Amino acid sequence: MKLVIAGGFGVGKTTAVASISEITPLTTEALMTTASVKVDDTADTPDKTTTTVALDFGCLTVDNAMKLYLFGTPGQDRFGFMWNDIARGALGALIVVDSRRLQDGYPAVDYFERLNMPFVVAVNLFNGSLHHDLDAVRWALAIHSGVPVVAFDARDKFSVRDALLVLLRQALAAVRSRRKARNAEYDAQPVSSWNEQDPAQGAAR
Repeated sequence: MKLVIAGGFGVGKTTAVASISEITPLTTEALMTTASVKVDDTADTPDKTTTTVALDFGCLTVDNAMKLYLFGTPGQDRFGFMWNDIARGALGALIVVDSRRLQDGYPAVDYFERLNMPFVVAVNLFNGSLHHDLDAVRWALAIHSGVPVVAFDARDKFSVRDALLVLLRQALAAVRSRRKARNAEYDAQPVSSWNEQDPAQGAAR
C-alpha cells in the first residue's frame, strides 16, 4: 500500500518517515540558505536548517500480506508541483499539522479533499504539548466528522505507528466501500448489458 505523509513546512513529515521506516529512509533534504529567509517562516522552528525539496521515502512491513510504502511531500508552496506525482496511486494520506500554525494545514486538507482520498489529520506534539486541543483543530480546519484527528509525536516510532494504523483503517474501509459499490452497480445491470459488454462473460454467467 502506498501512503502519503503530507503537510506544511516544518511540521515533522521527514521526522515521521525516518522514525517508522524499517529501511534507511530516502530523503531529499537541502540546506536552507539566506534566499529562503523571507519565504520560509521558521519562527516556531528556529533549529530547522534543512528542508525537503522533492520527497521522502520509507517503508514498513505490517505483516506477511501487507507492506506500507511511505512517501513524504515537500512542505513549501514552490515545490507543490511534486504533490500530484507523489499522490498518484496512494490509498490514503496522513496530514501532519503543527497546532501552533494551523493555517499551514489548510492547503493539504483542501488538496486531499479534492482528490477524494481518505486522510487522517495528525497533530504533531511539538515540545510534548498541543497549542489547541483536537476538537479546536477539527473546527479550525473545517474537517468532516468522519475524518479522524489524532495527536502523535513524529519523533516516536510507536506514536507514528499508531497514527498510521488509524489511516490504514480509513484507507481499507474506503477500498471496501468502493468495491461494494462497484459490485452493486454490476449486479444491477441487466443480463443484456453483460452480453453487450463482454459476450464471453455473459455466456459464462
